[in-house]
Amino acid sequence: MSLLSVSNLKKIYTTRFGSTQVQALANVSFSVEQGEYVAIMGESGSGKTTLLNIIAALDKPTSGEVLLNGRNTVTIRESEISAFRRDNLGFVFQDFNLLDTFSLQDNIFLPLVLSGKSFEEMSFRLEPIARKLHIIDILRKFPYEVSGGQKQRAAVARALITNPQLILADEPTGALDSHATDGLLQLFNEINDDGQTILLVTHSVKAASHAKRVLFIKDGEVFHQLYKASQTYDEMYQKISDTLIVIATGGERHA
Repeated sequence: MSLLSVSNLKKIYTTRFGSTQVQALANVSFSVEQGEYVAIMGESGSGKTTLLNIIAALDKPTSGEVLLNGRNTVTIRESEISAFRRDNLGFVFQDFNLLDTFSLQDNIFLPLVLSGKSFEEMSFRLEPIARKLHIIDILRKFPYEVSGGQKQRAAVARALITNPQLILADEPTGALDSHATDGLLQLFNEINDDGQTILLVTHSVKAASHAKRVLFIKDGEVFHQLYKASQTYDEMYQKISDTLIVIATGGERHA
């Protein structure tokens, strides 16, 4: 059984007075296996952010289902949804979403604090993660005292510390310079090699080229997908670029 299964997902937004309907997702179906690293790409307005929000249980579809390890996230009650996200999903955002009044360590601890974990358990979980992410020496600093790359590494640590089934990354390299981007993408490769499942939404061909599979969304549907398999990074980069050109120039759907 797939870790994540998205089936016949449709999302229609209706304006305030019901006079206009906008279809963000038409009929999206795909699955993600345990340990996969999948990137989702598409032009602005293609529906990829809506898709990510529904997978994250931040939004409800008009129809269809999302199964995470067999549980339909669409039907989870509102009173349970925050705890479900906290226990099963790790989030990495473009703008880091760190609290400036908390140290990096306290930012990383926050989801565990909300789960009622002891300080001893939080510290036990953090130590190996902080060492792997090379942030052990800056944990006492505040977000405004460190670089963008260090902030994003702290955000990744916060995502990992709950031992999530799935990490959802939304344009995680968007606010980083090229050096920090390279470091973060290498980090994602390493944590995926350790078995962590990652679903990445990005506009960046460079970022997507590190994934093992790329899904392309166009007009609210899966247009095409690429598997990296034995291809080199440069070969994958070129294939992704070619596919984006086809999408931009109105090519036919291949999914």
